[in-house]
Amino acid sequence: MRYLLISICFLFVSCGSYPKKQNFQLDNSVSENLANPYFSDETKDYVYKASIDVYDKHFGGLLIIKKIDKNNHRVAFTTEMGNKLFDFTFIEDDFKVNFILDELNKKMLINILKKDFKVLITEKPKVSNSFKKNNNRIFETTIYNKTHYYFFNESQLTHVVKTKNGKEKVEFLFTEISANFADQISIKHNNIKLEIILKSITQ
Repeated sequence: MRYLLISICFLFVSCGSYPKKQNFQLDNSVSENLANPYFSDETKDYVYKASIDVYDKHFGGLLIIKKIDKNNHRVAFTTEMGNKLFDFTFIEDDFKVNFILDELNKKMLINILKKDFKVLITEKPKVSNSFKKNNNRIFETTIYNKTHYYFFNESQLTHVVKTKNGKEKVEFLFTEISANFADQISIKHNNIKLEIILKSITQ
């Protein structure tokens, strides 16, 4: 009986919400207007030197993100010689694979890349809760039916965390930020061997 009670207690603790585990304080006074500015300028071609490591494979080249219109983005990954590795279109919640290299053409990987890039380009996700912790404002949102937390230090978006069952599954980190532009971006998956590193080569 003692072990059963301990197991039940452990289950409740381990299944606690992410805000509770992180000691977030609910803050209804915080504005619920959330804006991700990093890929929102239609006049810019966002070009990054990219490194994608998935399991035991490495892919390097250039990642180009272009806002075509409102809620319409094109995301392309090429070699530095200009050969396409993949080319995606996002319009609202619709997603289209224009091209993908056979070596990357795995349904699970495409779905993961789709979700990762959707987080990067979503400008105004709907906020369901707002919190604060130290100097951070945190907004709880849902993208593709998955819970994400957007962390702002003052007015700058510094990172995003995708969670499941109260645990961090994917971390998006934005660094060297200036004028609504993140010079470096990293996306790290904690449950699979997948990491994407982006370093800007233009502004």
